[in-house]
Amino acid sequence: MSNPGLTVVIPAHNEVAYLPRYLPTVLASLARWEATSGEQGEVIVVDNASTDATADMAATFGARVISESVRSIGRVRNTGASAARSRWLFFTDADVALPVEAIGAAASALDAGAVGGAIPPLYTPERLGARLLCAYWDHYRARHGGAQGVAQFATATAFQMVGGYREDLLMSEDVDFFARLTAHGRASAAPVAILDDLRVRPSTRRYDQWSSLRMLWWQNPVTARLRLGSPRMWRHWYETTVR
Repeated sequence: MSNPGLTVVIPAHNEVAYLPRYLPTVLASLARWEATSGEQGEVIVVDNASTDATADMAATFGARVISESVRSIGRVRNTGASAARSRWLFFTDADVALPVEAIGAAASALDAGAVGGAIPPLYTPERLGARLLCAYWDHYRARHGGAQGVAQFATATAFQMVGGYREDLLMSEDVDFFARLTAHGRASAAPVAILDDLRVRPSTRRYDQWSSLRMLWWQNPVTARLRLGSPRMWRHWYETTVR
């Protein structure tokens, strides 16, 4: 069997309840791209030290499951990328719904010469304060040309050339990666593509279950740059993730 043309990498820590809701959207988007391109793709779910049946659940959907014991989101994504056999990489999260056009649009951008890119998220939390915080970050992203890790993509070559995600960063590793990918694109006269005509829809579990003040503390431009390599600083984000 020939190597797949595109690999979707999904980090997953204790996501047994969320995979049945969100993984089918990834598979549907991949199937649409396969049908129109004539190529094959694969989904790699990286089980990150789960204590539930995340690995078994992912396998029931036909995903290729590998393990990574170190709790660092950058390392988890890099582990998935290292296991991929394809020329294109698409990174998303276990609680993100993709529009059916997503993977095809990313593949088209890469096929047209982009070194990578992203699809912006659309968060729809219940509380007004949380919605305003999400709107602020969407404006900040658009103004600064950044992109969140909920849906980023790159050629495997560009990913390797920029060194992948920094494993010493426990937060903002996606912002750092996209900045380096953008710089690489400029140096090689190849763009990054932010697909603003599409949106992925992440879950709003933190926004809905944590207070707006708590989310504001963890998601503001100051905190988002504070002690990014400290497990103690970010233990609440990693160890007490809302499920």
